[in-house]
Amino acid sequence: MKGLYNIAIHLYTAAITIAAAVNPKARLWIKGRRGLMERIEKQISERSTRPRVWFHIASLGEFEQARPIIEQLREQRGDIEIIITFFSPSGYEIRKSYPLADAIFYLPADTPKNARRLIKAINPDVAVFIKYEFWLNYLAELRRCNIPTLLVSAIFRRESIFFHPWGKIWRDALATFSNIFVQNDNSKLLLKELGIERVTVAGDTRFDRVRAIAHEAREIAFIKEFRGLNPLLVAGSTWRRDEELITTLANDNPEIKFVIAPHEIEDSHIEDIVKRCSGGAIRYTQCDTTTPVADYQVIILDTMGMLSATYRYATWAYVGGGFGTGIHNILEPAVYGLPIVFGPRYQKFNEAVEMVGRGIARSISNYAELSEWFAPLRDNATLWQQLHNASLTYTSSNCGATERICEAILK
Repeated sequence: MKGLYNIAIHLYTAAITIAAAVNPKARLWIKGRRGLMERIEKQISERSTRPRVWFHIASLGEFEQARPIIEQLREQRGDIEIIITFFSPSGYEIRKSYPLADAIFYLPADTPKNARRLIKAINPDVAVFIKYEFWLNYLAELRRCNIPTLLVSAIFRRESIFFHPWGKIWRDALATFSNIFVQNDNSKLLLKELGIERVTVAGDTRFDRVRAIAHEAREIAFIKEFRGLNPLLVAGSTWRRDEELITTLANDNPEIKFVIAPHEIEDSHIEDIVKRCSGGAIRYTQCDTTTPVADYQVIILDTMGMLSATYRYATWAYVGGGFGTGIHNILEPAVYGLPIVFGPRYQKFNEAVEMVGRGIARSISNYAELSEWFAPLRDNATLWQQLHNASLTYTSSNCGATERICEAILK
């Protein structure tokens, strides 16, 4: 089976090389790995006396789970060296200048030779893998070198490969980890069935991250002016189907203010949203200090980096993506105690499943269900307050994973 895995790694690399001719992301994947091992060996070949932690992270979303750990390690132990590798260009290209890391690289393809060279070059005191990263040759080399290895913010489901008869090499890989920090009790029970006992239920570090973001959120004066004394619904990371529902809701509720933050911000797409809004809509990039923003019903955030701070002004939140591959970040609005609604595809996100189960959030499939969710929360202040309190309690009770994981790393 290991031989088949190694063949698959070479075939995958070949496929990416072919795809690079037409796919920009594949092109970055290949370009970033040219001469990569030599660059790594040259940059960090000399072993310092400082303790060194290697974080391997798949992409940008997983980086947000690693970030609270890295920041707390830096705060507690300034002498630690942090080395980060990314698998995906969407993580590396955006975070390659992250200031709290001593070095950031792509992860070389998981061949036995690369595994030996990389582990020798980095020579970490501790290796930390985030959530779903199971590279068999790297894990085997870490075990051979007796390097403590942690898996953090992990979540396991019975349908995953570990629990199938053909998943033995993946089950064996789990034995590499000195400790596996999982998000929930069910994951721990599933691992126990496999004989994996070194498991700690720590929760999800993203709760700590969104709490920190909320505490640091800047004031956005024009959103405050736009909202005035009106209730406000913020729709974040929306796609076309989400926007069809939200603009219909806005047209049916002219007394409510709306902020829409589309996932795609091309001009033609933004103009389509503006045309759907009968109560008046304006793009953020068209606003200046003289714009009477309070005269509009809808503001469209046609720029990046404002959404998380905008949620602080909201009364309710709609999170997009649920009619596509899956919902975007619902913890950013939840940390402000907002009742949240999203589309039907949310089952892979543990926090969404839990919040729906507790009645804090709601999944909808059409406009009738969206309106059915919205009307009581619009008209019943007591009901809104109950969900607000429940949301705050849920997010605060799930904080603390970062501290537990940092303690293990420092040990």
